[in-house]
Amino acid sequence: MQKLFLQHIRKFTNLSDSEFEEIIEFFELLQVKKKEILLREGQICRKHFFVLNGCLRLFFVKENGIEQTTQFAIENWWITDNFAFLAQQKSDFAIQAVETSTVLSISFDAQEKLLNRFPQMERYFRNVYEKSFAASQMRIKYINDYSREELYHHFALLQPAFLQRIPQYMLASYLGFTPEYLSEIKKKHLGK
Repeated sequence: MQKLFLQHIRKFTNLSDSEFEEIIEFFELLQVKKKEILLREGQICRKHFFVLNGCLRLFFVKENGIEQTTQFAIENWWITDNFAFLAQQKSDFAIQAVETSTVLSISFDAQEKLLNRFPQMERYFRNVYEKSFAASQMRIKYINDYSREELYHHFALLQPAFLQRIPQYMLASYLGFTPEYLSEIKKKHLGK
């Protein structure tokens, strides 16, 4: 399964098999149960997670007690509270397994050592962060440009696999809807 990670790295930088054997030693392989919390709000964010199999989500709890999902991560995606991870401070978010998942985790200190030892991994992470930042920018644009119904249809078009994998209340939270409103949109969509 770790070969998936090697393939992902090779999309962005050259890496030999022997280099990968050294690189993978910086990571911990985790088996995570569905609904298991990997990071709690208020906890120091010490880890960065790469999903080999499964799905994780990043969320926070609003003052009214409602969870607001801000990001999902499926196979070949990274997830962490980037600000808290880079500053090694308390997180404003939590990370939870949406599905039973297999992930690679790397600590801040291990990542720093990895980047010093393997400069090509600096390039890899730069590319990953650039793509992630661009996706975040587009998400903000869609949230502001589209009606709620258009937002759902756009998401369904771009990420159809998510519709089957993610519970409706989490998807509604991510899109900024109530579960009831999302249910109405889906019924309307199925009626067409």
